[in-house]
Amino acid sequence: MYIVKQKRNRRISGDKIFGFINLFLLLLFVLIILYPIYYMFIVSISGSANVVRGEVKWFPINVNWNSYKTILNNESLGRSYFNTVFYTVAGTSICLFMSALCAYPLSRKNLFGKKFLTFFIVFTMLFDVGMIPKFLVVDALHLRNTVFSILLPSAINVYYMIMIRTFFQNVPEEMLESAKMDGASELRIFFKIMLPLSKPVLASVTLFYAVGIWNSYLSPLLYLDEKKLYPLQLILRNIVISNEMSSMSGDIAAMNISTMNIKYAVIFVSILPILCVYPFIQKYFNKGVMVGAVKG
Repeated sequence: MYIVKQKRNRRISGDKIFGFINLFLLLLFVLIILYPIYYMFIVSISGSANVVRGEVKWFPINVNWNSYKTILNNESLGRSYFNTVFYTVAGTSICLFMSALCAYPLSRKNLFGKKFLTFFIVFTMLFDVGMIPKFLVVDALHLRNTVFSILLPSAINVYYMIMIRTFFQNVPEEMLESAKMDGASELRIFFKIMLPLSKPVLASVTLFYAVGIWNSYLSPLLYLDEKKLYPLQLILRNIVISNEMSSMSGDIAAMNISTMNIKYAVIFVSILPILCVYPFIQKYFNKGVMVGAVKG
């Protein structure tokens, strides 16, 4: 009895040590992730001279909000921010609806030609045609320099569609048969039963689509020539990589802020909406990903 009790106490002590080490590593990992975001923010609100001299490390120095005032007063940045919000909301809605609409029939056992259709769709995921053929197709359809060049070419991501299809397959077949016996059509079953039951996976896929569209700059770079249609990420790319700040040079000189303040302020503003949205759908995130990965 004494030996059993001693082993139990040793196991409890080992669990506590493991829990402490695990907690320490997780906190360290969180710090490593959050510090770059925090550093961008404190640099964006610090004095330009302190930023240039590299004095800003842990806390902001000579706090001012001039960089954010410059961003808000800049017409091209404001327009691009609105464009990005529109592309993200409209693009995510289209992608989510099209993916779910494609996933539903593929999840049904009695679909004629199901294996061939699934193979054909998965084939497009494994073998991409490349950048030039996509550009030629968009150009041939006269979609260049329109919002549809951003919204339509990526209307379905096959991987996310398969996640939704796998979730649909886990819905009990008896429930659907009961709805059919009550006279429900396939569209009614899709909108009234499948979609409400699939909130976890739909929330996860919504986050994936939204983050992808929000951060996208390659498609706008290829398909858009008019600056009034540019999303925020393309403006940000021009600022960070091409150092394109000619439209803000007067504001920078007048308000005594450095280009580093502007760069970090624009980057922080560009990631802030996604950081704010994630906590509200995080409770669905893990469940949706795990359920979508149960079956192939």
